[in-house]
Amino acid sequence: MILVVLGLGLWSAAHLMPQLAPALHARLGRRARPVVAMTVLLGLLLMILGYIGWDSAYHRTPAAWTRHLNNLMMLVAVYLFAASGAKTRIAVALRHPQLLAVSLWSGAHLLANGTWSALVLFGGLGLWAVIEMALLDARMPLTVRPAPVTMARELRTAIIAVVVFILIGLVHGWVGPNPFGAIS
Repeated sequence: MILVVLGLGLWSAAHLMPQLAPALHARLGRRARPVVAMTVLLGLLLMILGYIGWDSAYHRTPAAWTRHLNNLMMLVAVYLFAASGAKTRIAVALRHPQLLAVSLWSGAHLLANGTWSALVLFGGLGLWAVIEMALLDARMPLTVRPAPVTMARELRTAIIAVVVFILIGLVHGWVGPNPFGAIS
């Protein structure tokens, strides 16, 4: 558990620095990027190793249907993340599509996992995403939104999101629980 909590702390500190310490962030400027990147990577590594090594008990048994809702939520989360980079209509309409994607991802995993380790890891990352959105909204005024992209780009983004979702699910099945169920 300690590695997961340390990893969450490093991840959150690195991501929240511009909002919580704007003067320090401004003073360091571009020089902070390698340090922030290494802090994020170390935090991610600690979270992964801590989660894998945590022999956690169940605080609840997820219902069978939660796997299906998890997959639907994950598909939307992957689309939101892809849409953010492609500046699709939904990304233009939403203020923080990547952070919303992290919130959906964490909520989906909380729904489908009933272990204490999942509660700490996914609950912690979901909480970070919500705090990050609130701090960004308080610090940054609403700006003029870019014009939405063409329908062809919208469709391409949706197709890419579906393909990436399937790939994530397949890799997830190799390294952990199979989100698509047993495939024979």
